[in-house]
Amino acid sequence: MPAPDTQRVLVTGALGQIGSELVLALRERHGADNVVATDLRPPEDSGAGPAFSLDVTDRAALEAAVTRHRIDTVYHMAAILSAAGERRPDVCWDVNVGGTKNVLDVGVAVGLRRIFVPSSIAAFGPEVPRDRTPDETVLRPRSVYGITKVAGELLVDYYGRRYDLDCRGVRYPGLISHATAPGGGTTDYAVAIYFEAVQSGRYECFVREDTCLPMMYMPDAIKATLQIMAAPRERLTRRGDYNLGAMSFTVGEQAASIRELVPDFTVSYVPDYRQAIAESWPRSVDDRAARADWDWTPDFDLDAMTRDMIAALRRKQAAGALEG
Repeated sequence: MPAPDTQRVLVTGALGQIGSELVLALRERHGADNVVATDLRPPEDSGAGPAFSLDVTDRAALEAAVTRHRIDTVYHMAAILSAAGERRPDVCWDVNVGGTKNVLDVGVAVGLRRIFVPSSIAAFGPEVPRDRTPDETVLRPRSVYGITKVAGELLVDYYGRRYDLDCRGVRYPGLISHATAPGGGTTDYAVAIYFEAVQSGRYECFVREDTCLPMMYMPDAIKATLQIMAAPRERLTRRGDYNLGAMSFTVGEQAASIRELVPDFTVSYVPDYRQAIAESWPRSVDDRAARADWDWTPDFDLDAMTRDMIAALRRKQAAGALEG
């Protein structure tokens, strides 16, 4: 049964790493028929709820979808990620900035109740303190993806002040999930390493062994997303730029955690262009504002995540559902 606070929700980027699991959580909370899943290609689980193809760079199509489905809340997850953005910077800008502006403009035009626009640790650059990076600091990212995330944060703040639009967002750290394959981000290594540990017992990593970045297990990312969207507006002291922390670890520490369950697992290191992107990001973030404003706290540390990831991937492998 839908929850008492049932909303009419549209999710962009519903086939992405976050979107695919967020749609399931939202349908459980609000009822399958009240959550519309959209992406460039129609989501395959359309039988579980409304789903169709939508290009967020097409404002007219976006507004028509919001109006037709009587949407009051949008989770705007569509984006080109960091590594993919370096290969196609023009597309990254059009989708990440143009698409976000379209969502916000539609929000103003139709009077949306609430909008979620995520940001990322990619918004930071090498000038920030790399340990416990604060919410409020200089933002000079070195990737086009990071630049688009800064632009998105500023747009969210502008539309909140100018139009009183209730826009919210968090800066996600690297996200790890067994549900979807890596999708073109610099932190993909932290996902791929688990898949390869189960599939082949070895992994060639594209960043150095001592590379340390903030990370989060997907169940915590979904939990945080739902929490900030449910928080009373008067408690929030920020809009689209809440730091979100859970754990930080090096690739070597992650490999050691995996070896507790896969003793013969080996990792080799062949850094590429993504090493420079990773080195421009924080090693850890200060998320005290999120903890104070909407009671954020993570459930998973590295070893708990590793146990859950390996168990889930082994189940998939046994069922013949793990590629490789």
